[in-house]
Amino acid sequence: MITKQELRRRLRKARRQHMDALPDAVRALVFNRPPAAITEKIPETAVIGFYRAIPGEAPTDSYARWFFERGHRIALPAFDGFEGAMHFRQWANPYVDDELEPGAFGLQPPADAPEVVPDVLFVPLVGFTERGERIGQGGGHYDRWLAAHPGVLAIGLAWDAQKVDFLPVEEHDMPLSTIVTPTRLYGPF
Repeated sequence: MITKQELRRRLRKARRQHMDALPDAVRALVFNRPPAAITEKIPETAVIGFYRAIPGEAPTDSYARWFFERGHRIALPAFDGFEGAMHFRQWANPYVDDELEPGAFGLQPPADAPEVVPDVLFVPLVGFTERGERIGQGGGHYDRWLAAHPGVLAIGLAWDAQKVDFLPVEEHDMPLSTIVTPTRLYGPF
């Protein structure tokens, strides 16, 4: 049986190859606006949590700006060191990065930004199944946070090439509510 580590390696490679094959014009169009089937489920007062996409991941910046323009408070994960738990702070303006500061896992809102709890969370992933199962980077941050915050609408963003038929799901792995790819909407589950 394939290990999670080997599966992650293979899926990251497939994701990278898929992204590299997309023409720039196409890349500029995908993940530009969340699908209506998603936005219809989100209350006007909802706090929306995002991740800062690393190379190869489905981008979130356009979604963050779209929700921000509609009056939603936007949040990003923050960590107090590599061993610290993930929590969320308000992202004051998703149009500018210079308000963010370096954190344990990349840019995050400054320490004096208000701490918030997202009602909706866009979740990064390395791979997914059409049943809503996901495999992440391997740190377990999102699984632990979602387990501690039941009821949060967890939406995965992914490239179509990240879909697999099977994942070695463990008890602590939290399923997603919906998964959005450039060509399809999976769920709700």
